Amino acid sequence: MELRLTDEQKMVQKTIRQFVEKELMPLEPEVLRNEREGKPSISAEKIKQLRQKAADFGFWGINTPEEYGGADLGQMMLALVTMETSKTFVPFSFGGYADNILYYCNDEQKERYLLPTISGEKKSCFAMTEPDAGSDTRRIKMTAVKDGDHYVLNGEKTFITGGNEADFVMVMAVTDKEKGPEGVTCFLVDRDMGWESHYIDTMGDWGPASLIFDNVRVPEENILGELNGGYKLGLEWIGFARWIVGARAVGASERLLQMAIDYAKERITFGKPIAERQAIQWQIADSAVEIEAAKWLVFNAAYTLDRGEDNRHLASIAKLYGANMGNRVIDRVLQIHGGMGYTKEMPIERWYREARLWRIYDGTDEIQRMIIARNLLKGHVKLGDFL
Repeated sequence: MELRLTDEQKMVQKTIRQFVEKELMPLEPEVLRNEREGKPSISAEKIKQLRQKAADFGFWGINTPEEYGGADLGQMMLALVTMETSKTFVPFSFGGYADNILYYCNDEQKERYLLPTISGEKKSCFAMTEPDAGSDTRRIKMTAVKDGDHYVLNGEKTFITGGNEADFVMVMAVTDKEKGPEGVTCFLVDRDMGWESHYIDTMGDWGPASLIFDNVRVPEENILGELNGGYKLGLEWIGFARWIVGARAVGASERLLQMAIDYAKERITFGKPIAERQAIQWQIADSAVEIEAAKWLVFNAAYTLDRGEDNRHLASIAKLYGANMGNRVIDRVLQIHGGMGYTKEMPIERWYREARLWRIYDGTDEIQRMIIARNLLKGHVKLGDFL
């Protein structure tokens, strides 16, 4: 068993870190200014330029299969990359990416949806959550009624990331209500088919959407996967996303803890730097320990997925611990900075608001605990087994 990064992984980590420090972090003052003025944090043209610079370094389609022009570096590498890019709040992601369930497209759908998404010509979003079906995904009510060679969709989705910008949506709808979750189907629905999106204001800078479907006609050929097979696809999408939240928390927490360490060395009270105060030292020490613990939980979930093994239990653990760790660390960092941490002169308050979301989306703390406990109580996972 090898518990160290390979030379290739270290090289990628170093290169991504340099890219983040050189290209992204200098944009942070501009992003903060734009967000506080109610403007887009960064222009689409700037994102395009940054992605081209990254592509020139070979970072395009990091986890996309080689047959689609990607690097296919694997989940461990994706975890490393996510941790590094999360050390800034500049909203950047590498190009050449498509949601994992889009690879279930048939050949004709790949031409219309998968390939344009990978190339950046189209933007997608995933829609499962409804006003009365958040964590309890079995309560989906959106209907899809067969009408000739079309389905007519009616209902609402809410808190949809990317819903305001998407060209098409992967949406879950009930096609056979008698079958419960086994009667849910996933549809690929273009915006020009008639659905509407509405911006939802939040306490953070995440701007999700509510999607309204009012008699939206979708061709039968736009079913993704199989009829009544959508619920399984939805769980696969959610399961993949969970451990990524932990990776984001690790990256952001490392950046913020370093800010606290630097500030503690400079801030003088009663003739000494606060770094010499035990109260500050213990907050720094506790944060460092928790970050390392979360990091290994994320790596384990990613490594397990790379081996083709079921990582859902580990993903829930990584998400639950990582999200809560991030909240604790950011709270300590703000406390160490005192009044300055609470001001908008520093980005800590922004991260503070963003971090609170980590414990809610892609499955709340309560849902993760329910999953972990259920797996143990029903014997799906046994304590002491090597994972």
